[in-house]
Amino acid sequence: MSLGRARGAMCGMEHVSEIKAVRERVAAARRSGRRIGLVPTMGYLHAGHMSLVEASVADGLYTVVSIFVNPTQFGPNDDLDRYPRDTEGDLKKCADAGVELVFLPAGDEMYRPDASTSVQVRKLTDTLCGPARPGHFDGVATVVTKLFNIVQPDRAYFGQKDFQQLAVIRRMVRDLDMPVEVVGCPIVRQPDGLAMSSRNVLLNGDEHGRALRLHEALCHARDRIGVGERDPVTLTTEMLDILAAAEPRGIDYVSIVDPETLQPVLRIERAVLIALAVRLGPTRLIDNMVVDPHAAGT
Repeated sequence: MSLGRARGAMCGMEHVSEIKAVRERVAAARRSGRRIGLVPTMGYLHAGHMSLVEASVADGLYTVVSIFVNPTQFGPNDDLDRYPRDTEGDLKKCADAGVELVFLPAGDEMYRPDASTSVQVRKLTDTLCGPARPGHFDGVATVVTKLFNIVQPDRAYFGQKDFQQLAVIRRMVRDLDMPVEVVGCPIVRQPDGLAMSSRNVLLNGDEHGRALRLHEALCHARDRIGVGERDPVTLTTEMLDILAAAEPRGIDYVSIVDPETLQPVLRIERAVLIALAVRLGPTRLIDNMVVDPHAAGT
């Protein structure tokens, strides 16, 4: 029996690899009166992913987790071949968390050899990660559109660590009138402050220690805003000084932007997104923080 037709043995959870099988399970859940929650992932699940799963389960939804390392969102210089994978571990975590269906498609299940359609969200992809990763967000928007069409969820859960991705998906849903509520969930951090990421496993011990400078730089900017600094140029210069101590292979960007448009601000008058992308060895790390200069305790 193929994986696409197999019933998962763990806690009643099912895992399938075929689109048809997903649609059958979701249709059955709807007939029983359930609403559907989707958590799209590329696998190698960590506490950040599981916080999204837990949110869907807590909302009482029939929870579907997709695990698919999407090749169309990786550029020629990205780390597709190095991206970590642990299917058995992922399935156990999903089962333990109360997931009811895991979708594990192969590449040819998601993309036909002659596929010629993609989804593009303009403007929001012109800044931050967009210039350094051409085509990345087209790949994200396309695969998420396909997953929404396959699963037809009532709610879909995404982490705020990939803030630009979340903004792109929200705009896509709005512009294309997709009947799904996009739920953004807070960043989950390790005790030392490093944002949870599947790529963290690629860092060696020295690189992990240096990666802590990312959160340090964000906290520095937050604290400076809290005591009245309003000039983005001053803050980004100070952040770059902190990041330089991490001895990065490269810094793609350190930016302070409007959280709605993702465009740079000239002065910090209201809430801003402070975002950065840094390369340590072959690993690219991103992090961000939304800071409101008028919020109590900022």
